[in-house]
Amino acid sequence: MEEERHADAKIRAETGTGSSPRGPGCSLRHFACEQNLLSRPDGSASFLQGDTSVLAGVYGPAEVKVSKEIFNKATLEVILRPKIGLPGVAEKSRERLIRNTCEAAVLGTLHPRTSITVVLQVVSDAGSLLACCLNAACIALVDAGVPMRALFCGVTCALDSDGSLVLDPTSKQEKLQQCLAAAQAASQHIFRFYRESLQRRYSKS
Repeated sequence: MEEERHADAKIRAETGTGSSPRGPGCSLRHFACEQNLLSRPDGSASFLQGDTSVLAGVYGPAEVKVSKEIFNKATLEVILRPKIGLPGVAEKSRERLIRNTCEAAVLGTLHPRTSITVVLQVVSDAGSLLACCLNAACIALVDAGVPMRALFCGVTCALDSDGSLVLDPTSKQEKLQQCLAAAQAASQHIFRFYRESLQRRYSKS
């Protein structure tokens, strides 16, 4: 009986079912992860947040090209592959953010003149993709045994139309935020037109 309780607690810890159920306000979608899925990388992990899923593989520390060699620390590279097609501007922007986060956590000075490569494959995107990529990268780095000064995680936060805080938004909620942001940006042009119209009117009188 005691072993069953320990096993059940382990399952809850790995799948995130021990967290509060998702509802209005500050709560996360169901999350789960699995490690050591791939044979070729030194470490790998699959991370699932709701219907968003990312597969991560870590290679290294390994030999690095002379052109990319850094004499006092490891060279860290992040490659983000979309579900379909070739990487675009959005993927390159996310790569930069993920690389900066990983570089802040990894103890690269312990492995100078080496390379650490994090490859992220988007399996499905139902919102909060960047956060899911960060979580998958962290678990994969741990699985690869890469020395780190601290763990890191990603949580996406948004405000809905009535100003309420939403954690871990879905892709539909993210699109709503993009629409609101676009509307707010467009409204600035209208306000500027108001000001110019009023200035022209009162400058004549």
